[in-house]
Amino acid sequence: MNPWLLALLAVTALRLVVAGVTPLAPDEAYYWVWSRVLQPGYLDHPPMIAFFIRAGTLLVGENALGIRLLGPIGLAVASLMLADGANRLFPAQRPGAWAAALFNATLIVGVGGILATPDTPLLVFWCAALWALTRVHADGDGRWWLAFGLFCGLALLSKYTAALLGAGAVAWLAACRPAWRWWRDWRLYVGGVLALLVFSPVIAWNAAHGWASFAKQGGRAGVDTPGVTLRYLGELVGGQFGLATPPIFILCCAGLGLAVAAWWRRGDAGAALLTAMVLPGTAIFLWQATGSRVQGNWPAILYPAACIAAAAFTPRRLIGWRRPALALGAVLALAAYVQSAFAPIPLPRRLDPTLARLGGWDDFATAVEAERERLGAAFVAAEEYGLAAQLALRLPPGVPVMALNPRWTLFNLPQPRPGVTGLLVQSERRDSAPDWPQAEPVPRAEGSLVRARRGIEAERYRVFRAETRPDQPATALLPRPEP
Repeated sequence: MNPWLLALLAVTALRLVVAGVTPLAPDEAYYWVWSRVLQPGYLDHPPMIAFFIRAGTLLVGENALGIRLLGPIGLAVASLMLADGANRLFPAQRPGAWAAALFNATLIVGVGGILATPDTPLLVFWCAALWALTRVHADGDGRWWLAFGLFCGLALLSKYTAALLGAGAVAWLAACRPAWRWWRDWRLYVGGVLALLVFSPVIAWNAAHGWASFAKQGGRAGVDTPGVTLRYLGELVGGQFGLATPPIFILCCAGLGLAVAAWWRRGDAGAALLTAMVLPGTAIFLWQATGSRVQGNWPAILYPAACIAAAAFTPRRLIGWRRPALALGAVLALAAYVQSAFAPIPLPRRLDPTLARLGGWDDFATAVEAERERLGAAFVAAEEYGLAAQLALRLPPGVPVMALNPRWTLFNLPQPRPGVTGLLVQSERRDSAPDWPQAEPVPRAEGSLVRARRGIEAERYRVFRAETRPDQPATALLPRPEP
């Protein structure tokens, strides 16, 4: 078997092991709730991550591995498509293995790809759509526009930033002379219609719910600071420098620069395709960063094409960087895996993001359950959606868990009956009083409830006695793991 295929299988197997032993983050628990209430849309994102999680949990159970199962497997398939697409674009160089290797060596994929978040299925279907586009170019067969449309629709079902796929395709068709002939092919337009049909359930859900998700995500495209600021631009560039790893970021930038030159000087259609799949998105993210923060994971969709450019157009003086770049990505990913799963280095919260998001949840759930039994409370509740989801996933079977937040009105979940007394848990990082009407603080001789990992504090929590009322704000009973 090809050595790089063996390496991909080994990396995927390692990621599955890590996925099974690493605690779940609050957002992953929240998306698990989605998977138990499948619907065409949600406030935060389209529904694909819920379907990924539901499929995984049906296969191996409602545990960390089940929730994350399809991510590493999907990224392995995406890597194969990325390699094949790169080889079809540039058959003389055959840069596919290097492109896929560099892609997997980024921390965005190597670490982020293990987590069950919308970015994972987005990257899978983005790579699939890019592969279909390379087939359009390399095979000259218009039927691949239908595959491109299908994969674009599935990417849109994962995250709204998949709209940049269409923008990239249009840019390629407009700027590359050899691609102009596709404007006369009816299959191009049928592919676009197919993408809209696949995405139409999300549009229908938004129309039925006051365009809630479109409004929430569309609002992120605005500006927070009047005028132009370099603060967010610095964050964006510095964040990508770290998340891609420095050598891969430099290789991608250098490769893209040479790809632009090849398109501009020689009319290279393959180089034009890569340029079109990266530069429009880059321009949008840079523009947004002049006035508001761009989250580090948002530009992840630019790296499949950028890594092909890095592999196909590596400057001669940087060819020697490729193996050290892979080695550095592997070392950093392994360090993140070990710290996330086992925390051998006792770092405080400010120096260890894995502690803040992943640390101490099982012991904390045990402490919450002990407090519930001490007070004789009938349920446990939380206002933060991630905290509520973690408790729903981890508390003993049969304990009702309630979530208090306006977002839950968009779920088809049962409502609590009034007149029942329970325990409300709130992070001390919130400086506001609970939204639960007439919630009463519970004095504890031991002080706050503490979530900690190996004795290092991650977060402190207050507890309140709360009673369900007919007039209380939006509250829902969350699903519990199936026995």
